[in-house]
Amino acid sequence: MTRMFRRDLLGAVALASLFPAAARAQTLDRAALARVEAYLNGIRVLRARFLQVAQNGASAQGTAWIWRPGRMRFDYDPPEPILLVASGGQVMMYDRELRQPTTVPASATPLGLLLRPEIRLSGDITVTATERRGGFLHVSLHRTNAAAEGRLTLTFQEEPMQLRQWTVLDAQGRETRVTLYEIDTTAQPNARMFDFNDPRFFDQESRGR
Repeated sequence: MTRMFRRDLLGAVALASLFPAAARAQTLDRAALARVEAYLNGIRVLRARFLQVAQNGASAQGTAWIWRPGRMRFDYDPPEPILLVASGGQVMMYDRELRQPTTVPASATPLGLLLRPEIRLSGDITVTATERRGGFLHVSLHRTNAAAEGRLTLTFQEEPMQLRQWTVLDAQGRETRVTLYEIDTTAQPNARMFDFNDPRFFDQESRGR
């Protein structure tokens, strides 16, 4: 897998991408948004397998953890060496081949919304569209005062409510899509999986591969 696609992996899960134009105004389904808020705020732990597909068709799979509030981990299957971990207000990408970490503020990432102690789809978050398509509810949004950072579309199964996918759109109109499956909300994570500020974290990751 090329280094360019590895950067795309980070873009889809962690880094904000540019959003070239404002979405067209439309009537939003406020009742659906209230259900989405209640569902997201009710999540404490989510473990799932994921499939990530870039605009050019390149794909990668792995295991995702969301441990609210504040923690997230995306562990890509071999041969992809990338690990993404969010904790303590930061998102880290770790290249296991190069043994090189890169960090960015979680607040500057599309999925930073999911890590907040209280999720509100208003105020500093602007919802640009709610749409039912293909049997799913799609909610498109961006940070109110930072639309240029990127647009995130969350896709939900409605009965029962469940996060199934998200899509990041970049400045060139390219989409990167991450789909969740085998979702488990009863798993018990180990806190050490998210503690990349501990120097032993990287030694453990190197031995694990």
